[in-house]
Amino acid sequence: MLKVNGINAFYGKIQVLKNISLEVEEGSIVTILGANGAGKTTTMKTISGLLKPQEGKIEFLGEDVTGLRPDQQLKKGIALVPEGRQILAGMTVLENLEMGAYHRKDNEIDQDLERMFARFPILKEREKQLGGTLSGGQQQMLAIARAIMSRPKLLLLDEPSMGLAPLVVADIFKIIKEINQTGTTVLLVEQNARQALKVSDYGYVLETGKIIADGKSSDLLNDPRIMEAYLGRKSS
Repeated sequence: MLKVNGINAFYGKIQVLKNISLEVEEGSIVTILGANGAGKTTTMKTISGLLKPQEGKIEFLGEDVTGLRPDQQLKKGIALVPEGRQILAGMTVLENLEMGAYHRKDNEIDQDLERMFARFPILKEREKQLGGTLSGGQQQMLAIARAIMSRPKLLLLDEPSMGLAPLVVADIFKIIKEINQTGTTVLLVEQNARQALKVSDYGYVLETGKIIADGKSSDLLNDPRIMEAYLGRKSS
């Protein structure tokens, strides 16, 4: 579904992505792991159109989408849930969800709203509440639901568990799995390596802007180097 080939990206004169290549198969969950500053968020920004790569190519469903604006990527079927959620704090839960579907011209938005409220009952309870007054976990659910309202083929999730309590984190990963099972392909950036590898099919490890390892998630979960670097324990 998604092919990223030889991407080099810069902030000013500083190179932050160095020859990044990765693939996301349709129907899968793929995770990108790495420490702070590894280039994970920059990779997501480049794929979603927030940052233009200096070199390389991004293909989505066989079409070259390199350098397209975020709104153009959204119309192609790529939706980003950004790091820090970035919900519209001064708008209600319902208005946030409606904004997720702003570009749609079909007549099924109301049905999709009902589906979102069925999947996230807490959002239904707080339908008229301002987004900025929700808890962190509720805001993350709203950010995910807002993105799904665009009916994406590929959902990009940037650090969805950041700053959340462990019980809420478990709920978020359960939701990610459910979204995938209903037909949406997911590319996930996470520092919570264990949870990310448990729900994903394939993983890439990013370090200082380079991919240093990749493989099936089950293999990475049992790789001594990955275990020590990202799961906080040494192999026996």
